[in-house]
Amino acid sequence: MALYYLDFENPIKELEEQILKLQSVEDDQDHSAELAGLIESRDNKLREIYSNLSRWQRVQLARHPERPFSMDYIEAITTEFIELHGDRRFADDTALVGGIGKIDERSVVLIGQQKGRNTKENLYRNFGMMRPEGYRKALRLMKLGEKFNLPIVALVDTPGAYPGIGAEERGQGEAIARNLMEMAKLNVPILAIVIGEGASGGALGIAICDRLVMLENTWYSVISPEGCASILWHDATKAPDAADAMKVTPADLKEMGICDRVVDEPTGGAHREPDTMTAILKSVILEELDLIENDNQDGSFLESRIQRYEKIGVHKETE
Repeated sequence: MALYYLDFENPIKELEEQILKLQSVEDDQDHSAELAGLIESRDNKLREIYSNLSRWQRVQLARHPERPFSMDYIEAITTEFIELHGDRRFADDTALVGGIGKIDERSVVLIGQQKGRNTKENLYRNFGMMRPEGYRKALRLMKLGEKFNLPIVALVDTPGAYPGIGAEERGQGEAIARNLMEMAKLNVPILAIVIGEGASGGALGIAICDRLVMLENTWYSVISPEGCASILWHDATKAPDAADAMKVTPADLKEMGICDRVVDEPTGGAHREPDTMTAILKSVILEELDLIENDNQDGSFLESRIQRYEKIGVHKETE
């Protein structure tokens, strides 16, 4: 049962509180029938709520503090994982974790943006917002993967690149732009998976790929709904309207040809059944890497990526 509930989950919270209260009763009466009824009501309410989520509700779920983060998935799906640190220029950005690991018998380079569970962890991880050294660290690891012919799996979960003065002084824009250019040319499969938030260049800086996969309750956009609402209406409280206007959900992006695959989460979200979600994600990673390799047997990754990104959006050439 969840410890943290979003506003629209309050009916579930009430039922689960009743379930916990009944489970804690110590008397001689048999409460099994009543308990079974409450559990059935809870499960029905879960299905009812989660079968009709708005875009803003999915944004909220993507930010759920109990949702599995990159390291949760990496530690669970790899049999061996060696974390590598630093960009060899300035520092080790703890907002990005990365290294070499094995998923079953397949060796891969894994990188992922990492948030924290509490204030102390979030300060250490900078709330999952990467600095320039984080993007350079990611590129160093991806180049290492290319050197040893290892596919790259990038787990995206960030509210955006860090906008601080120090980050700008050290070349935040250049670091992201270089990653876009270099990732396009990497001669190994690149699989990007949005596991939570995918905001702006902060996400794109590790998400140029051959296949983009999104978990069901995630979002991916050029700006956060709050940021968009603040610019358009000077009112961040209109974020739900912005989320609708920008069409930030996996279903929207699949329809636009940006997302290649939407992965269903357990009813109630990934945070309710993290073990189930991990098993699903592991299977998806292996399937998608096989698909990328089969589609690029001639090794023309650059050409296929050019074709992939040229198909996104609408443009018209004029003289």
